[in-house]
Amino acid sequence: MRLFTCFSVLILLAGCAPDEKKLHLVRDKNVQPRNVIFILSDDHRFDFMGFTGKVPWLQTPAMDRLSKEGIYFKNAFVTTALCSPSRASILTGLYSHTHTVVDNIAPAPDSLIYFPRYLQEAGYQTSFFGKWHMGGEEDDPRPGFDHWESFKGQGVYYNPKLNINGKQMEYGDSIYITDLLTDHALDWLKNRNTEKPFFLYLSHKAVHAEFQPAKRHRGSYRNEKIEYPPSFQTSDQAVKGKLSMMPLKKEQAPLRGNDYYGEGRTPDWQKMQRESWHGVDYMYHGEMDFESFYKRYCETLRAVDESVARMLDYLDEQGLAESTLVIYMGDNGFSFGEHGLIDKRHFYEESAKIPFLIRCPEIFAGGKTLDPMIQNIDVAPTILEVAGIQKPPHMQGRSIIPVLQGRQENWRDKIFYEYYWEYDFPQTPTMHGVRTDRYKLIRYHGIWDTNELYDLQEDPHEMNNLIASPEHQQLIKGLTVEIYDWLESTGGMQIPLKRTVKGKWGDHRNKDVF
Repeated sequence: MRLFTCFSVLILLAGCAPDEKKLHLVRDKNVQPRNVIFILSDDHRFDFMGFTGKVPWLQTPAMDRLSKEGIYFKNAFVTTALCSPSRASILTGLYSHTHTVVDNIAPAPDSLIYFPRYLQEAGYQTSFFGKWHMGGEEDDPRPGFDHWESFKGQGVYYNPKLNINGKQMEYGDSIYITDLLTDHALDWLKNRNTEKPFFLYLSHKAVHAEFQPAKRHRGSYRNEKIEYPPSFQTSDQAVKGKLSMMPLKKEQAPLRGNDYYGEGRTPDWQKMQRESWHGVDYMYHGEMDFESFYKRYCETLRAVDESVARMLDYLDEQGLAESTLVIYMGDNGFSFGEHGLIDKRHFYEESAKIPFLIRCPEIFAGGKTLDPMIQNIDVAPTILEVAGIQKPPHMQGRSIIPVLQGRQENWRDKIFYEYYWEYDFPQTPTMHGVRTDRYKLIRYHGIWDTNELYDLQEDPHEMNNLIASPEHQQLIKGLTVEIYDWLESTGGMQIPLKRTVKGKWGDHRNKDVF
């Protein structure tokens, strides 16, 4: 089928109050809009899928299938590795400092336009199922969706309460959230208007901590052995013998910081975070050991993969597999002991890199792994192009359709990153960064600490900080200029502050941790 070459004209009236804004569309009548299923998981790191081989015993047959039939982007990143900022970037095509949802409690501006609104105006049926968690804790229906099912904040794994189109529904009998959301998404597909194209957004709670697998998967990996990352023991605490979880082999005798980090330049925040809520030496305040934590995450992921399988099977049964765009991705990555850390937020690969699988045989051939760097801000422009809608001028992301079709001329050669200090989780500082296909520079703001430079080609585990290397100083200056040019050109030279009121920090034993 011919891919469209003409786009609709889209004009967003500026200067109006939010309720008065209208989207005016002129569609190309020769364009056949595709159906879209967008599946988002939570905290799924990029390499925890069976086909990558990272975890030999991890079973993800549906994701493996998507990688064979579609495209796997091995260099997909978020602009901020945190739930709410990343979700806002997906929905708006904007960087965090532009949409200003900079943390998990910052309110979303009324002026934000979520891309499903454009699809609605173009005649799509739109639906949302699952975790919203953006711009506050509420579960009220948001603009852009004809059908809405969500829950407050982080939600729960078992016996959830859903807001279904404004009505609260409670579920008991050990109902599991991943299965429930998938059931409801499939029900909506089966009862939709088949005369109109559809957009379905399935947003899973899983695999967010505190991990709880489906009952059928509990203990399924209990006897498996895990492999610890090379940087697990590189902090000063490990060198001094404080770490007891992983016994050292003879050939792995503790090394001095100089041997690992080039003049011992490990950031102090990273060394201190090892003994915090987000560090391996006191993770979640000592409530769980590392190996149980690791295996429970993998067991929780199994139901997500089964959800993907059920969506793909439905498309097969209905004869829609060829013409439906399917995207699977994570909202951010997750660290499992790298640099002595767990969780996300930082700009190390395990935190900022995400799984990204995409399939639509009518638009591009599958069975490939692609290297170009893409980001979460590219999702909205990509889906709009598939719908025959021109990307709004204010969106900062780009459609990846040209990359998928081998037409990636002038594609980006670097990606940028930002994270802003949070009151509830003060262990991680504000940072900005840039990553090319070889180098990564991370700059910290508001703390007296060392910045970081890594040669990803020679040092893929980011263990040798080259920030003081004489031969790299010109490169560091150039990358620093790139960061400031990016911020300046996108309105990011001021940190967005939000009016928030929170209680005493440090009490994270409740079930509403982000």
